[in-house]
Amino acid sequence: MNVPSHRRALLEALAERLGERGLLREPEAMARYVADWAGDRLGEPLAVARPATTAEVAETVRLCHEHGVAMSPQGGHSGLVAGALPAADGGELVISLERLDRVRDIDPVNFTMTVDAGCILESVKQAAAEHDCDFPLSLGAQGSCQIGGNIATNAGGLNVLRHGMMRQLVLGLEVVLPDGRVWDDLSALHKDNRGIDLKQLFLGSEGTLGIVTGAVLKLAPRPTQSRTALLGLPSVTAVVDLYGLARRDCSDLLNAFELIPRRCMELAMEATPDLGDPLDDAHPWYVLMEVAASGPLDLDAMLEHLLERGMEHGLVEDGALATSEAQAQRLWQFRESMLEGQRRRGEHLRTDISVPISAIPAFVERAGEAVMAASPDCEIIAYGHVGDGNLHFNILPPPDMAEADKRDHLHALEERLFAVLDDVGGSLSAEHGIGRTKQAAYLARLSPLERELAEGIKALFDPEGLMNSGRILPPR
Repeated sequence: MNVPSHRRALLEALAERLGERGLLREPEAMARYVADWAGDRLGEPLAVARPATTAEVAETVRLCHEHGVAMSPQGGHSGLVAGALPAADGGELVISLERLDRVRDIDPVNFTMTVDAGCILESVKQAAAEHDCDFPLSLGAQGSCQIGGNIATNAGGLNVLRHGMMRQLVLGLEVVLPDGRVWDDLSALHKDNRGIDLKQLFLGSEGTLGIVTGAVLKLAPRPTQSRTALLGLPSVTAVVDLYGLARRDCSDLLNAFELIPRRCMELAMEATPDLGDPLDDAHPWYVLMEVAASGPLDLDAMLEHLLERGMEHGLVEDGALATSEAQAQRLWQFRESMLEGQRRRGEHLRTDISVPISAIPAFVERAGEAVMAASPDCEIIAYGHVGDGNLHFNILPPPDMAEADKRDHLHALEERLFAVLDDVGGSLSAEHGIGRTKQAAYLARLSPLERELAEGIKALFDPEGLMNSGRILPPR
């Protein structure tokens, strides 16, 4: 490949600064940086920089700024909206944060921990547990996703209904700005009302305003007990009504409340055959719920009371309560395996939307009707986090459709889906962000004033348009 002189000069400077481990240039070495978890890919990077310290990130960014080379920060490859994939023109430098993986400090009295942005979420959770604390963010990808990516996308996951999204779990940030300067606001204060909260601009900005290199995270007491139940229900309306009961009966001890259709249970059992059907009879819809607490509380009595009320109201038809950690993990395995079951079905429409909780039944019905009217042979798989209104309304194309036709067909169905979403006041992105994949739909729904403000913030932080250009907003 004929590399322009300014890019060659950058690579020479980076090789000298970062060393052999810190700069990858061969296609074989860069292979795992060009695709995300779902296998999507766009192009090849100019190179992959792997700085090991904040200072090295800052120097890498400063050199890119000096040479006018675009940058693409990258975490654990699980964003799924093409936000961290290198551009097709081969001109972007991927900056991987994977070597910034230190837990800098844990303060179990202040319930905070300070970590590098490249720390794997699972490792952060384990480190917190060693100090009798809990970092409550819980994602299916927690074995590979990184804290910096969680911050950049304002990650959500299973426990949002109790602990909030990443936006509520970050107290302080350290960020390398697009010109290489370092903004250090690693504050561990739980209350700080000094003017504009600048860190919130970076949460959810998807790496377009700077690169997060460190964070102060808010911890919670580690639960000493938890209870998991899988329940069979007759309808989505029953699921939402049961959630209303659970939210009142279990209050702030309700950790998760997942909506799962029968088809997802079948996909889970196909992917993991030894699971077996968890209840005696099949049900149209299921709820996988968890309550957790620390202290001398009787969670068994709490759940039994809830289920009694659910059955009295005709909401719950059957259920299984886990009596051990192993049984609880087995029930949660359905939630994990159903994702693998979908992936095995090949190309399909993945959505990450949110609606008001009370609107979930109407949305599922109306969106289903709109999609099936246009494509009677497709298959709808709608599941998600009831407690925060986050649904994954996914669509498998007709099984006999030619591969070449699937993408356009699914896009047309997505437009129908989004039209219903607009009617109920929903959002087309609940937690994965916009990236490139959702950009057109996002821009179509921005008011002129909203776009002016968003573009103004981008121009203030990154006037040259070098930092993750073309994600969220079009390139400048």
